[in-house]
Amino acid sequence: MVSEHSDASDASEASDGETAALALKILVAGGFGVGKTTLVGAVSEIRPLRTEELLSEAGQLVDDTDGVDQKVTTTVAMDFGRITIRSGLSLYLFGTPGQDRFWFLWDELSQGALGAVVLADTRRLEDCFPAVDYFEHRHIPFVVAVNCFAGARTYGAHDVSRALDLDQGTPVVLCDARDRDSGKEVLIRLVEYAGRMHTARLLDSVG
Repeated sequence: MVSEHSDASDASEASDGETAALALKILVAGGFGVGKTTLVGAVSEIRPLRTEELLSEAGQLVDDTDGVDQKVTTTVAMDFGRITIRSGLSLYLFGTPGQDRFWFLWDELSQGALGAVVLADTRRLEDCFPAVDYFEHRHIPFVVAVNCFAGARTYGAHDVSRALDLDQGTPVVLCDARDRDSGKEVLIRLVEYAGRMHTARLLDSVG
């Protein structure tokens, strides 16, 4: 015979197990050559899945490589990685393709996402406008992470926020997409911000 205490204990353990298994979906977006694949690869604790192809002469007609002349490959579907933020909380990272012709994939990738990181390059800041507009219009919480490339002029978070005309409160952080700790800090900032946004919306809906 199983006691009521045992049943309650089992239920509690099941609940704890569900909490421990919590995984959140995060998108990493931005313009062509801004460092999305680099960021996912830097922070992922598993070997990242990449769908890169060599840039072709035909692609040069539609892909603006000004400022990223050294880039020889491009993501044609998505990047995928995983990182454990703390015990019981993992993030599944989906890097979106940057070129216009692959944007039809964004709607599929954004399904069920907690939020997004929009990577920005101050040398080509206009390239992240479409990503900012996409997430704003769909009310998906996002942070702008300025990837600090060597030789690029440094701008403060406030300057970038004004240049992108971001909604008040949208976080802007400076980062190095090559550095794991830097990338992890960006993701933590996003999870915290998205959590506040989702809680506020929930309270508004029941208020």
